[in-house]
Amino acid sequence: MKNINNFKGAIIEESLTNPDVLKKVSITKTDVYTVTERHKTPWVKKWTFHFVEVDENKAESIASEIGKNMDSEHVWYADFRNNKTHYVIYYNHVFKMDINKKEDYQKAIDYGSKLGLPNYQLDFSPHHKVS
Repeated sequence: MKNINNFKGAIIEESLTNPDVLKKVSITKTDVYTVTERHKTPWVKKWTFHFVEVDENKAESIASEIGKNMDSEHVWYADFRNNKTHYVIYYNHVFKMDINKKEDYQKAIDYGSKLGLPNYQLDFSPHHKVS
C-alpha cells in the first residue's frame, strides 16, 4: 500500500463498537497501553493503539465508516493525514481539514473540547500546542 499520498494516523481499537473497519486499513504498528487516570477512560483497562495507513482513494469512506462505528457512549477520536489533508473523526462527525488552515483545526479542537476530551488529547493540530 506504499504511496506517498496515502494517509497515516492512529485508531484506538477500544473506541470502535465494530473493529471490522480495521481490516480495511493497513496496520503498520500496534502499541498497547495500560489505562491510567490521566487517560480519562475508566471503562476500559487498556488502549490498543493501531498506527495505520489508509489508501488515499478510500480515505473519505474509511473516515465515515470509522465515525459510524465509534463508541457513542464515550468520547473518542481517530485521525489520519497526508501532506495535504487531515481527517479527525468523532462519533458520527468527520472533520476533513486542509493541513495549512489553522481555523479548520480550531473547529475540530473546539468540538472535541465541547464533548469533554482532555486538552492534552487534542494534540492533532500542527498549529497548536496543548498541555
